[in-house]
Amino acid sequence: MKILLVGSGGREHALALGLKADPKCSELHCAPGNPGIASLAKLHNIAVTDNDGLLNLAKEIGADLVVIGPEAPLVNGLADVLRAAGIATFGPSKAAAQLEGSKDFAKGVMRDAGVPTSHSFTCTTKEEIEKALDSFGAPYVVKDDGLAAGKGVVVTNDRAAALAHGLSCSRVVIEEFLDGPEISLFGISDGRNILPMQPAQDFKRAFDGDEGPNTGGMGAYSPLPWAPDDIVDETYEKVLAPMIAEMAARGTPFIGLLYAGLALTNSGIKVIEFNARFGDPETEVLIPRLVTPLAQLLYKAATDSLDDVALQWSDESAVTVVLASEGYPDSPKTNGAISKIPTIDKTQIFHAGTKAGENGLLSSGGRVMAVTGTGKDLTEARDCAYRAISQIELEGSFYRSDIALNASVAEKGN
Repeated sequence: MKILLVGSGGREHALALGLKADPKCSELHCAPGNPGIASLAKLHNIAVTDNDGLLNLAKEIGADLVVIGPEAPLVNGLADVLRAAGIATFGPSKAAAQLEGSKDFAKGVMRDAGVPTSHSFTCTTKEEIEKALDSFGAPYVVKDDGLAAGKGVVVTNDRAAALAHGLSCSRVVIEEFLDGPEISLFGISDGRNILPMQPAQDFKRAFDGDEGPNTGGMGAYSPLPWAPDDIVDETYEKVLAPMIAEMAARGTPFIGLLYAGLALTNSGIKVIEFNARFGDPETEVLIPRLVTPLAQLLYKAATDSLDDVALQWSDESAVTVVLASEGYPDSPKTNGAISKIPTIDKTQIFHAGTKAGENGLLSSGGRVMAVTGTGKDLTEARDCAYRAISQIELEGSFYRSDIALNASVAEKGN
């Protein structure tokens, strides 16, 4: 099977590793890719938003499957262009990708599907924003209605900050705060069926103790020893299956990866948000734990063939820690020299924001690398990840030291 992977981040590096490991994958190509992916795939310098260029590349290499990683090309309609040319594609159509492209659209689908979520108001004027803020009170949850690369959400007790963020958006969704631990639970869908993956938890705040600004994610871990035993089944029944059924009923079937961000509230699970693709950094803990061959799995999803598929998982735990550039997320420094990248057993280092320089590897984004350790439990997985990330040298870089810490302590206590 010849596969084209679209994207250039840590998520795509993790997907590339999984795809390449599948014996059915005979050739792996990536556009545009990064220096880490270059060891697994042939890279092609085509932007993720260049639909015509990516279609021509898929035809040129005779791709049997195209896997679209980031949200921008999905919202840009790349999957529609590829499917119209008869190419099997893992990733939702432009219409279905609005589940991530518009918070307001997602709220409407959830309402029609009977999926539990927070109460909200969609606002376009200062008067509407102020009324919504006062209706819910603090903590204020203010979400840009459009794509914001995981950083369009402000959760704050500061009304002035909430108002300022709301006014910076052309359209904004303001909703009630959902109390309780948050988890991410992905589902792989062929448009009719959806297969729930294992839950993961990510860490959005920049600094230890969940301090600092929201980011695209500073780390993640899986499995969740503290989560209810029936969390996967309950999420499938109350969230994933109803959403897939509603999208199909609307004539816009969702084919690809549906990411459900959930809050475990006192009144049950509620959806915080949906994404229309593999989430980052959760992908970097889930792919290393997935035993089911990834290329065959995604091909079956792309060709409406998931009826008799059951996912298989390793018993091992995985912990991912993100190395971020100085100044991330507000004003990350780039072009820093990266050195001393270790090779350690049971550890994978995924490139997220790197590029090749004349004299070696350079940083090119806010999140530079994601280091994943695996082990018999979370403690062992954490040890592997932190032993590796502590050796990487990039001036001014930082990482959280508490990823999966509380969960590993609780796991030991049990």
